[in-house]
Amino acid sequence: MKILNLYVMRGFLLAFAMAILLLTFGMTGGRLVQVLEYISQGIPFSAFARFTLYIMPIVLTFTVPWAVMVAVMLVFGRLSADSEITAMRACGVSILQIVSPILLFTLLLTGFCLYLQVEVGPPWLGKSREVMKIAAINQPLALFEPGRMVEYERSLICIDEKIGEDVIKGIQLYTLNDQGYPAQDITAATGKLVVNQEEKTMDVHLYDCLVINKTTQPASRVFNEELAFTIDYGKQMNELSLGAKAKYMTLKELIARIRIVKMAGKDTTELEVELNQRIAFALSPIAFLLLGLPLAIRTSRRETSVGLFLSVILAGVFFLSIILCESLTKFPRLYPQYLLWLPNIVFQTIGAVMTYRISQR
Repeated sequence: MKILNLYVMRGFLLAFAMAILLLTFGMTGGRLVQVLEYISQGIPFSAFARFTLYIMPIVLTFTVPWAVMVAVMLVFGRLSADSEITAMRACGVSILQIVSPILLFTLLLTGFCLYLQVEVGPPWLGKSREVMKIAAINQPLALFEPGRMVEYERSLICIDEKIGEDVIKGIQLYTLNDQGYPAQDITAATGKLVVNQEEKTMDVHLYDCLVINKTTQPASRVFNEELAFTIDYGKQMNELSLGAKAKYMTLKELIARIRIVKMAGKDTTELEVELNQRIAFALSPIAFLLLGLPLAIRTSRRETSVGLFLSVILAGVFFLSIILCESLTKFPRLYPQYLLWLPNIVFQTIGAVMTYRISQR
C-alpha cells in the first residue's frame, strides 16, 4: 500500500509543481509587464524584485487551489484511462485509500493558504503599492514618456519626444476647470525638466508656447517665449491616509476594525465581506480536490486537454462566484458575507457525493 501511495503521490506532486509554476507566472504576467515598463523608464530593478515578492502571497492563494485541481484532473484522469484505478480496486484498494495522501497534502495547503490570506498576503499587498509609489517618487523623470498622459492637480500634459533625461519636445498641456473641461490649451515646441529631490518637486520649463484660453468667447490666443510651472510629485506621498484599507489588514486588525465600527453603530458589511472572502478563498483547495477527483475518474480519457479544460472552467466558475458575491457589498440585506460561502459549500457537497458514489461501485 505504501508503494502504491508513493506512486500516486509522486505523479500528483509533479503535476502540481508544473501547474503552480505555470499558473503563477500567468497570473503575475500582466502586472510584471507594467512594472517592466517602469524599469525601462529608469525605475531600479530592486523595486521590481520587491514588488514581485510582495504580490506573491496573494497570487499563491489563487494558484494553489487551481493547481490542486489541475494536478488531480491530470493524474487521476490518466490513472482512470489506463485502468489503473480499476486494477487497484480489484485488489481491494478503495478510492479513499488511494487519495488519502493527496487529501492530507491538500489540508496542509489549505492551512498554508489560510495563513497567507489572513496574515501575510494583505499587508504585503499594501507594501507592493508603496514600493512602486516610492520608486516613482525617486525617479520622477520617468513620469514623462512619449505618448503618455501625465496628470497633476487640474492639468494634463503629453509629450511627443524625450531627449536624454531632461529635454522634452512636442508638448501639449491642458488645464482643466472645476467641471473637468479644458480651460487652457497650451502647445510648446520644447521644454526642460528640473528636479529638486530634497523638496520632491519638478520644475517644467516650456519654450515657444502658444496659449489658447477657452474661457473667453471667442477663445483668445497668446504667444509666450517661456512658461514655467512646478509639479509637486511628493505631495501625494506626504498626504498618505493614516487609516489602512481593509484589504491590507491582517486578521487581528480586521477583527479589531469590525468591533470598532460596530461600537460606533455603523454598518460592517464591507469589513465582514473582506473577512469571509479571505477564509472562503483559503478553503478552496479542499473544494477543488473533492470536485476534481470524481470528474477526473468519470472522464476516463488520455487527452490532457480534457482535464485542463475542465479545471479552467471549474476554477473560473468558483472564483467568479466569490467575486460576484463580493460585489454585493452595497446590498447588506442580501448578506453577501454569508453568500460568499456558497461556492465552497456547493463544490464540496457535489464533490463529496460524487466521490462517495464512485467509491461504492
